[in-house]
Amino acid sequence: MAVFPSMKAGKFLAVLTGEPLGYQVTRQSGSHRTLEAEGRPKLLWSYHDGAEVPPGVIRKYLVKQVGLSDDDALALLRG
Repeated sequence: MAVFPSMKAGKFLAVLTGEPLGYQVTRQSGSHRTLEAEGRPKLLWSYHDGAEVPPGVIRKYLVKQVGLSDDDALALLRG
């Protein structure tokens, strides 16, 4: 299995909302946000922007929820 990095929640949220994923925040209540993108599953995001997101959670979002392969997810994170 590939090694995923940890990163600040604000930076990871920028990855989710940027290209090619294109998620948008459609609802927010405090730090809980609902993200939606056309043709992709809805995501629930519940991190404060300055919090550190562990590697397993990053992989969970990109691979298990969004549906990217490990290699595609890592390439996206590397920019």
